[in-house]
Order: sequence, then structure tokens, then C-alpha cells
Amino acid sequence: MTRRLEGRVALVTGASRGLGSSVAVALAKEGAHVIATARTEGGLTELDDAVKAAGGTATLVPLDIKDFDAIDRLGAAIFERWKKLDILIGNAGVLGKLTPMAHVEPRVWDEVMAVNVTANYRLIRSLDVLLRQAEAGRAVFVTSGLAHKCWAYWGPYSISKAALEAMVKTYANETGTTALKVNCFSPGATRTAMRAKAMPGEDPETLPHPDEVAAQIVPMCLPDFSDHGGVWKYDAKGLFKQF
Repeated sequence: MTRRLEGRVALVTGASRGLGSSVAVALAKEGAHVIATARTEGGLTELDDAVKAAGGTATLVPLDIKDFDAIDRLGAAIFERWKKLDILIGNAGVLGKLTPMAHVEPRVWDEVMAVNVTANYRLIRSLDVLLRQAEAGRAVFVTSGLAHKCWAYWGPYSISKAALEAMVKTYANETGTTALKVNCFSPGATRTAMRAKAMPGEDPETLPHPDEVAAQIVPMCLPDFSDHGGVWKYDAKGLFKQF
């Protein structure tokens, strides 16, 4: 069976659990060598087992996404070993605390912005040259419908995702004449730990499994995916462009 991403190198952030783990395994199944980053070494070890079981390979990088100097070092290490990066999945994210805007603690605000926005800027800064070196570079950043719905009490998370989308669209406009394609992906309600924290009374069995959602990110990483600067959304009937 032909694997559609054979020989390509993919970096996935927040890869130790949830959607990030599922995306890493899905890309590995298609032949990509996955560079998996996350804070928890135990979770990365479990991911490595899953990748191997799927017939893939991975490089594990324990990394706090808020360690911006480490992101720079990661870019240098990727250049030294592969000279390029074919796929970037900016998945790592935090919810923060659901509370009125006037009650948001500065430390909560700072962490949400650091993880959901600034870390992705630092990834772009560190990895842009590597993505441009790829034959068909693809960058996908995980956003949320909350970037537009702006529900009460979800301030930091909602604002951070709106900022992320603005940044990704700006980056897309700057790379429009290159082979690199840059987009956002909105997974919607998914059976993850973050969703359970936000909606503790919800039956998780009513939500799609991360594996189902991750399967729709894979087409956005293929060389023949030509859209640029869009926001794409998971749907049970199939991937569709939201904006």
C-alpha cells in the first residue's frame, strides 16, 4: 500500500495525548517521520509505542512549549538532521480558566497567550526557513470556533484563538508566492481532557474520538492540498472550509 507522506518529516506539538497524539499516529501511518513534542515524557513514550504499532517512526522531544529558546534550538536541530520540515502541526494549547474577564488572573492570561499564541509565533520564526525548503511545505494550526463565538467566561481562550487565526492568515499572505500552504483547523467538540475540563457534565461518548478528527487533518498535509490561509473544520461528513 502506498503511504501518501512517505519520506516527509512532520513536527507535532502537544503530541502526548488527545488530538495531538492522534494526529501524530495518523501522519506516521501515512509514512511521515514524526517529531513529537510535549511536556510529559511518559505520554511521549506511550505515543512512540503507538507510532511503532502503526508501522511508523518518531523522534521524541520533551519540551515545554513556553520555553521559547528551546523552540529555537529545535529548529536548529531539525536543520542539522533533515535540512527541511515538510509538515508543522501547531496543536499545543491550554484552556485557562472559565471566568468573567474582570476576574481573569494575570498569570492565567499570560499562560494562555504564551501557549496558544506566542509559542506558535516562535514556531513560525524558528521553522519558516525549513518549511520553505520543503518541496510542498504544509503548516496547520489548531484553532477553535470560540475564536468567533466569544462565549461569556471563555475570554482568554477565545481571544487567544482569534489572535492565532489573525497571525496564521497574516503568515499565509506573506507566503502566498511560495510552495508552502498555511491553514487553520477547527476540530469542534472532541473527546479530549480539555473538553472534559470545560464541560464536566457532558457525556464524552457523544463526541467524536480524536482519531476521527485527526483523520481529517491528514489531507491538509498532503502535497496536493492547495488551499492557503483558510479555516477548515471537522465534520462527520467530511472536512469542509469554514472561512
